[in-house]
Amino acid sequence: MINTIDPNNLCGLKREDFQTEINGKQTDLFILRNINGCEVAVTNYGGAICAIMVPDKNGKMGNVIQGHDSIQHVIESPEPFLSTLIGRYGNRIKEGKFILDGKTYVLAINNGPNSLHGGPTGFHCRVWDAMLIDPKTLEMHYTSSYGEEGFPGELNITVRYTFDDSNSLHIEYRGRTNRRTIVNMTHHAFFSLAGIATPTPTVDNLICTINAEHYIPIDTNCIPLGSIDKVAGTPFDFTTPHTIGERINDKTNVQINNGSGYDHCYVLNKSEDGELSFAAKIIEPISGRTMEMYTTEPGVQLYTGNWLNGFAGWHGATFPARSAICFEAQHFPDSPNRPYFPKVTLNPGETYKQHTIYKFGVEE
Repeated sequence: MINTIDPNNLCGLKREDFQTEINGKQTDLFILRNINGCEVAVTNYGGAICAIMVPDKNGKMGNVIQGHDSIQHVIESPEPFLSTLIGRYGNRIKEGKFILDGKTYVLAINNGPNSLHGGPTGFHCRVWDAMLIDPKTLEMHYTSSYGEEGFPGELNITVRYTFDDSNSLHIEYRGRTNRRTIVNMTHHAFFSLAGIATPTPTVDNLICTINAEHYIPIDTNCIPLGSIDKVAGTPFDFTTPHTIGERINDKTNVQINNGSGYDHCYVLNKSEDGELSFAAKIIEPISGRTMEMYTTEPGVQLYTGNWLNGFAGWHGATFPARSAICFEAQHFPDSPNRPYFPKVTLNPGETYKQHTIYKFGVEE
């Protein structure tokens, strides 16, 4: 493992607070810094992003992602997926079961009756082999063994984080398997553009646009009902800008009730499969901070931190309900059981690929 981090950083995180050994592997902290002096702090435990330091409209730097300030806090987080990598399968699989090539595979259940985000010991709590390629780029690798959390095939995954000089965080994924399997990776970043605080403000005032004319309705267990519905005329229509808080408490809407707010997968408008295209944008009107998202994935899960409970994180900051917004680039939930959804199978000889960008900026 190579790490040449300048200990003097904006986020105030200490490398030694992230160094320990787990199952013979060393955890560490890596800080990516661009020409603007902005930072992204990442630990190789679960690929968790612990801080993103970017300016507001007055040039004041602030942390805009929810994370922790030590490896112990990351491991013991009340929200195990807090700003971590997710795999093998992001989102939910109904009753933790799917059939592949005539065989039924049974996964760990960790979300009501369902399997969520790869299970309780998924990629979010694995120690990844990591190398700082240059001051802006971190590459991590993990080999998921056959049968891990019930999934078939050995899967070799490489994830690269690059924080470029336009204040864009690129997350690129590559995966290969020795046996047919399913893969649906994502990153579960909990963004708080107003800045982390005690308490961190709600996302109600965020102005949101999503490049999607359809979304996937869910049942009370957040499993797709089977249809792909138009957003027009519903609280899920962000084809034009709306604040998050404008319709999030619409108790007359069954889907809002089922998700306890927004916890739904949007079907992104795409000219062709796999194109890197605009997915979403948010504007925080007080700080002036903005974030644009681009992805090659067909969908994005919008989650508004409905189940955050006020626990403490980065430097003692607290994270109450709806104090973060997540845009999880992914294929659709329960796809292995829905043959009409885009496929999530990966065959030997094929390469799983994904490229997602979170671009930070300011508007007056």
